[in-house]
Amino acid sequence: MTLDFTFTKYKELCQAIIDSGYPVLNIEKYLSLKNKPDTYILLRHDVDIKPERSLIISQIEAEFNISSTYYFRTTEDVFKPKLIQQIAEFGHEIGYHYEVLDKAKGDIERAIEIFSKELMDFRDIIDIRTICMHGNSRTKWDNRDIWKYHEFKQYCIIGEAYISINFNDLEYFSDTGRSWNPKYKIKDVDYDGFKQKKYDVKNTDSLINIIRNKKYQHLYILVHPDDWCDDLDMWVYNIATRKLKNIGKLCIRYLNMRKK
Repeated sequence: MTLDFTFTKYKELCQAIIDSGYPVLNIEKYLSLKNKPDTYILLRHDVDIKPERSLIISQIEAEFNISSTYYFRTTEDVFKPKLIQQIAEFGHEIGYHYEVLDKAKGDIERAIEIFSKELMDFRDIIDIRTICMHGNSRTKWDNRDIWKYHEFKQYCIIGEAYISINFNDLEYFSDTGRSWNPKYKIKDVDYDGFKQKKYDVKNTDSLINIIRNKKYQHLYILVHPDDWCDDLDMWVYNIATRKLKNIGKLCIRYLNMRKK
C-alpha cells in the first residue's frame, strides 16, 4: 500500500486512466473539439505555490502520453518562464491562473488592466488560449466576476475553465484542500452556482476505482501538484498544514452560511 498524494500514487492514477481507455483532453482541446469522444477525462492542474512539483507531475503524464492543462499564477514564486516552457515541451497546455479582482480589491477596471498586463507577460514566453480563476477562500471577491463586465474573447481567449465548461455533462472531482471531499471547497464551484455532487471518494484509490470501472462517461479532474510529493518529511508537513487550512475553510463555510 502506498501513501496517498504522492508522485507514486499519481503514476497509479495515470496508469488507471490509460488502462481504462478514456481519452484525456486538456481544456483547450475540450473547448476546440466540435465532436467530442463518447467518453473522456478532462484533466487540469492549478499551479498555486510550488511549480517544481508541477514539472514532476507533467513528466509523469508525458510518460503515459497524457496531455493536460497547467494554470500558472503570476506570483514571483510560481511564474518561472523556463519551467513553464519545459512543461509545454512535454506536450501540455499552459494557461493563466488569474486573480485580478483580489489584487484590485474588487475594482473592476483596475482588475482588467492587471489582467491585460499579466496576459501579455505570459504571451511573451508562451501562447495562452484558456484561463482559469484562482479561488482564494480568504478574500471576499470571486475573480470570475470580472467577466460580468468584460469579455475574455476580446483577448483571444477561447474559454475559462469554469465558465466555459458544461458541468451538468461532467462528473467533477477536485483535490482542493488535499482532499477529494467537496466540503473543503469554498470557491471551487461552477460560475452559475453549480452544486458539487457528493461522491464517495475518500482517497485517490477511490477515484482510481471509479476510473477503472468506467462508472461515468465524462469526468473532469482537477489536481493541485503542490500537494503531491514523495519526500516523507514534506508529505507529513503537507498533511499537517492542510488539516489546519481545511479547519479554517470549514469555519469560513459556516460563517458564510450564517450570513445567508
